[in-house]
Amino acid sequence: MAEVPDDLIKLERSAEEERAKLAGLTGDEHSAQWRRWREASEKAQAAITAHAEAVEANRNQVEQAVKKAARHAGEDPAGE
Repeated sequence: MAEVPDDLIKLERSAEEERAKLAGLTGDEHSAQWRRWREASEKAQAAITAHAEAVEANRNQVEQAVKKAARHAGEDPAGE
């Protein structure tokens, strides 16, 4: 697969950062953060789908490449 666009990496990292913020939250705080994570994740997934369609690539392969590139772009936010 060709190089992963930076905008897809940024969107994936943003979604993962929002997911990592769920740790330790309960109640209304958890619900609000879950919505922020879901919105960021949906945005990343939509961009991955659009990119895969634009370059006529397998969507799953594009998603896996984006996730791999995002992990290598910095530390895993869930590990913090």
